[in-house]
Amino acid sequence: MNVAVCVKQIPDPAGELALDPGKHTLVREGKLILDDSDAYGVEMALQLVESAGGGDVILVSMAPHGETSGLRTALAMGAARAVLASDPLLAGSDALGTAKVLAAAVKRVEPDLVIAATESTDGYTGTTPIQLAELLGWPAVSFAKHVEIADGTLKVQRQTEAGYDEVTCPLPAVVTVTAGVVEPRYPSFKGIMAARSKTVEELTVSDLGVDPAQVGEAGARQEVVSVQPADERKAGEIVVDEGDAHERVVAFLEQIKVL
Repeated sequence: MNVAVCVKQIPDPAGELALDPGKHTLVREGKLILDDSDAYGVEMALQLVESAGGGDVILVSMAPHGETSGLRTALAMGAARAVLASDPLLAGSDALGTAKVLAAAVKRVEPDLVIAATESTDGYTGTTPIQLAELLGWPAVSFAKHVEIADGTLKVQRQTEAGYDEVTCPLPAVVTVTAGVVEPRYPSFKGIMAARSKTVEELTVSDLGVDPAQVGEAGARQEVVSVQPADERKAGEIVVDEGDAHERVVAFLEQIKVL
C-alpha cells in the first residue's frame, strides 16, 4: 500500500515573518520548516503502511527555491521519498493553482491514498485538499479523527460538533486529518542520517505537464488587496461583588447577545 502525504513547508512561525509590501503575501525566503499540522498526516500514513504490511509513504510538496528542509524532517520520520514542485512560475499561486500542481504530482506517484492536513497554518483556506480530490476525481473525507483501511475500503471517524460520523468510501481517496489524530514520532538520529540520502525529485511546471497560465500569478483567481493589523485586545472589566455581581454579569451577557 502506498500513501502520498501533502506537506507544506512554511517560514518558521517562531522567527521573524515578513510580507511583501507590494503583493501583501508572505515572504518565503531562506529555510522553510515542516508545517506542524502536516506531521500528523505523515505519522498517520506511516502507521497505515505499517498496518498494511508494506508499501511506501511518499511526500508531495510545492515550495520555492528547491527548498527541502521541511521535507527532510518528514523523511527522517520514515517517509520513503518526496516529490517537490519548485518553479519560479509557481510564485503567487492561489489555493486552486496549488491543487492543480499537487494533483499532477500525485498522479506521478499513483498512491492508494492521499493524506493532508485540514488546513495549513500559514494560509488557513482549508480548500486545497478538497480541490485536489475533485481534480483527481476521487472521493474526499475531511476532518478525520480516526482512519483505517480494510479490504480496499477507507473507514473514517469524521469529527463533527456533536461527536463524529462514521464514513466509508472506496480507494483511492483523499482524507484530511485533524491535529491530535495520532502522536507524531520524533525523528531518530538514524532517521535523520538516512533522510540525507533519500530521493527528493524536483519538478518544474513543464515536468508536471501543467499549463503555466493556470498557476502562479497568471492563474490566480484571488488577490490580497490590503493587510491590516488586528485590533489590540482591550482590558477586561473587573466585577467586584457587592451583592449584585450576578446581575451585572447577566446584563453583560445579554448585551453581547450570549443570553
